[in-house]
Amino acid sequence: MRYLIIIVPIAFTIYSLVDCAGTSLGEIRNLPKWAWILIILLVAPFAGLGSIAYWIAGRPRRRGAGGGPKRRVLPPDDDPDFLRRL
Repeated sequence: MRYLIIIVPIAFTIYSLVDCAGTSLGEIRNLPKWAWILIILLVAPFAGLGSIAYWIAGRPRRRGAGGGPKRRVLPPDDDPDFLRRL
């Protein structure tokens, strides 16, 4: 149990580093990719603060269940594409 305090921040830092390295250049927010990698590595000894900063400010926003524009569903009699195919 006492090793958990050491293992969790290291695992989180490694996961954040792999996530940052695998993300394309255009998707990362606020800083260049190389800067986020340096922040994750240099601030890693302080309980993963660099990783936390990356997840809050640098990681791209992923579209989840509620994200993105809503598509309105039209009934067939109001859908111009459907009526054209008739």
